[in-house]
Amino acid sequence: KMTSLTVPVIDVLNNNFKELWPAILLSIKTSSFIALDTELSGLGSRKALLAQCIEDRYKAICHAAQTRSILSLGIACFKKLQDSAADTYLVQVYNLTLLCMEEYIIEPQSVQFLVQHGFDFNKQYSQGIPYHKGNDKGGDAQVQTIRALFLELLRARKPLVLHNGLIDMVFLYQCFYAHLPDRLATFMADLSEMFPAGVFDTKYASEYEMRFMASYLEYAYKKCKRDNCKSVEAGGSGPHLFLEFCSYSGRLCSYIDFRPCSEGGSEEGPLDICLRFSAYGWCPNGSQCTMSHNTDLIIEQDEKTKEDKKRKKKFKRKQRAALREARASEGDAAPPNKQPCLEELADVAFSAPPGDSIPCAPRGEEAEGEDLEDAQMMVVEEEEVAGQAGNGSSEAQAASGDKPADASESEGKAPQGEKEEGKGKKVEGGTHRAGFDAFMTGYIFSYITTLKGRSDEESSGAALPDCLNKLYLSGKSVPLQIVKSAFSKSSRAHTQKMELAWGKS
Repeated sequence: KMTSLTVPVIDVLNNNFKELWPAILLSIKTSSFIALDTELSGLGSRKALLAQCIEDRYKAICHAAQTRSILSLGIACFKKLQDSAADTYLVQVYNLTLLCMEEYIIEPQSVQFLVQHGFDFNKQYSQGIPYHKGNDKGGDAQVQTIRALFLELLRARKPLVLHNGLIDMVFLYQCFYAHLPDRLATFMADLSEMFPAGVFDTKYASEYEMRFMASYLEYAYKKCKRDNCKSVEAGGSGPHLFLEFCSYSGRLCSYIDFRPCSEGGSEEGPLDICLRFSAYGWCPNGSQCTMSHNTDLIIEQDEKTKEDKKRKKKFKRKQRAALREARASEGDAAPPNKQPCLEELADVAFSAPPGDSIPCAPRGEEAEGEDLEDAQMMVVEEEEVAGQAGNGSSEAQAASGDKPADASESEGKAPQGEKEEGKGKKVEGGTHRAGFDAFMTGYIFSYITTLKGRSDEESSGAALPDCLNKLYLSGKSVPLQIVKSAFSKSSRAHTQKMELAWGKS
């Protein structure tokens, strides 16, 4: 094991897939939970993906999965160590570059986004691991293929962690498992059997459990990492999250991309924050935006705003209490539920993004001013989904002048001595967005579990019950529950796959 300031991501291609197969399998089987992330060739109609009717929304995602493809798959295996400090995980991260062998649509905006973030299409077409979609063909499950690996992941019966995971789940099913069922209820029934240890959505957890001011992947990850580092530096009994990484040697070293750590806001670049990127992690201007997309800077500003609001509210409470006391002495008590002033309401409404504001978890701690116009909400939701086209479940983190959103956590301490990035660099280094995004997703989950979970429970599902089998739905106040309804049956294709995985019952 090593205590480095980087996250090692193992680059899995067609020429080393079979060689790495035993290591990937061992990582999956010995993990406590597995985080996944995908890069997609597109998503199709944005409005259809945000249909008010969830059944229509499911059909639109199915159409996208049947006509587009997964370009890369990130797998992050987190294993809780029993012989180390409490809440220490051993982490192994893999980035699998894939190549669908059937015709599929690739959208220009997805290509632009991926290229901006360092995705190498030449490598994908020359060295991508081949796969086909839909149902099995021939001996797919008997040889070392992506479809066989996905089946092994199911056999491991580990908790699965995703970020904004509905789109991911639909694509994973269609690309590596079987033809998608026509009805959402059937799909949910299949998922409940495929992942008996449960599915967790870190976007849902970020909003409902943590009540972060934003919940896109990079923001949630950096917020968790920042809070954990502060907690460790402050001392005390915890709880704290600690991570360890394997020490690789021999041929394996040539397959590893070490992702450097970026900590704290950069002094370079604009200091005026792009409000759209701040709220949703995506900006239509991308790298051409003149405002800052620096997530560290955004979090710093959000924390300051939160503290300022707390101080204002505390002062106003004191003022109201003094006023009530004065009136009570005159026999004229104030009404118990006064409305907040319009200026305060306007301030909160401006800071709460419509697409992310839901009754249980508005942007920020207070629920005041969270209900905005439906038309405005739809515009923002379209922006949210637009950011997902090249990035699977993770909201697009538009290329910006700040350093890459990469980090490592070793012994829970803040990193020291970073390498200086070139000025004006707009492209994230490396080609491993899916792999590192899977790591960030797993980090968020492990941190929330450490902070909020029940430490006496071994299974992740028991440790974080309020987030078990709940998928985030954009623009909805309730999540999508992964549960087998009494009125729905599992699909035939799924039943056959289950027999293949575990034998006939």
